[in-house]
Amino acid sequence: MAESDQFKLHLGDPAPPFELQGVDGKTYSLAGFRSPFLLVTFWCNHCPYVQAWERRMIDLGERYLPKGVGFVLINSNDARAYPEDSLDNMVRRAREKKYPFPYLVDESQAIARAYGALVTPHPMLFGPDRRLLFQGRIDNDHQHQERVTERYLERALEQALARQPVQPAELSVLGCSVKWKPGS
Repeated sequence: MAESDQFKLHLGDPAPPFELQGVDGKTYSLAGFRSPFLLVTFWCNHCPYVQAWERRMIDLGERYLPKGVGFVLINSNDARAYPEDSLDNMVRRAREKKYPFPYLVDESQAIARAYGALVTPHPMLFGPDRRLLFQGRIDNDHQHQERVTERYLERALEQALARQPVQPAELSVLGCSVKWKPGS
């Protein structure tokens, strides 16, 4: 678990710009997302936390994309050390799981560093001005969806859409550490 005192970005900080390739072969940039809200989530294929939360993230995307929330997943892991996180495997996984949102590769890991990504998954919700509104866990039980009692990300999305302050704005994140390349 990574605690909020380790976060690089905090409430009100601007989203760093990015321009990354998606599994669909298109290039995506921060400026290219026109939705009022944008959820940027650092993600990967191999992490058991990501796998456990994957269906819930897809469900959130399907429910909130039509409401004006853009979703983008970014994989910054070292694909040499973790071949399951290669671009080819990202393409395959996005197709098999029917991701309703772009899945991007951060080969240089510069975007993960700019955002201060600590784990996968590490969701960060930005408002219309692309300033940080929330970062934390998806919910309080990655292993057992039926035992979830706190839906942190869903609550943040609802509060943001209602133009209310997101409470809490920061929660510790739980997941697999970002797999940095040697020497980085």
